[in-house]
Amino acid sequence: MGGLFWRSALRGLRCGPRAPGPSLLVRHGSGGPSWTRERTLVAVKPDGVQRRLVGDVIQRFERRGFTLVGMKMLQAPESVLAEHYQDLRRKPFYPALIRYMSSGPVVAMVWEGYNVVRASRAMIGHTDSAEAAPGTIRGDFSVHISRNVIHASDSVEGAQREIQLWFQSSELSPTGAPWPSRRPTWRGTTVSPRTATSSARTCCGTKWPSSQEAALGLGSGLLRFSCGTAAIR
Repeated sequence: MGGLFWRSALRGLRCGPRAPGPSLLVRHGSGGPSWTRERTLVAVKPDGVQRRLVGDVIQRFERRGFTLVGMKMLQAPESVLAEHYQDLRRKPFYPALIRYMSSGPVVAMVWEGYNVVRASRAMIGHTDSAEAAPGTIRGDFSVHISRNVIHASDSVEGAQREIQLWFQSSELSPTGAPWPSRRPTWRGTTVSPRTATSSARTCCGTKWPSSQEAALGLGSGLLRFSCGTAAIR
């Protein structure tokens, strides 16, 4: 019964990719926009955070070649949620939606890349998990239409509005610039958290952070060992 209610109420919300609008966030090439880079907001919802799916989401976007330029975990204020879902205020499911989104922490991210708005919509899949294709994030992880794991902006204009709502400009990496990173040396080589394997490394009996842990800011400073290894801690 609950599933039928949500499917009926959210029938107008389609998660199929929509064509980005005419606004280009970044242009490259002196002779015109030979290719464009966009930014989009992606948010792992409370159920996705609770189920520890943040690392899987990050991995999928990185494998597509997109760049993470902003990320934070927060308990979303009701004022932010009300502004974010302003178009749904008259829907019967709106109160339940706000309760759900404020029931736990949200991991908000800004991803940058070519055609990232359209691509991210295709990657997350249909709103209703029953209709989401296998291989999409919702198709693989969502268990119910009311707990569908993830949000992604549905247009370039929408992405601009949502990014400004969720992030201060100082919280975002400059366009095209890599994240400032500390690269600990290991026996004459460098080890980057972004290229570390998903499984934690160990040395001298000490656990290294995984790439997902490093991305979430769970490592701080350098820890050096007698063998010459340096790890983020």
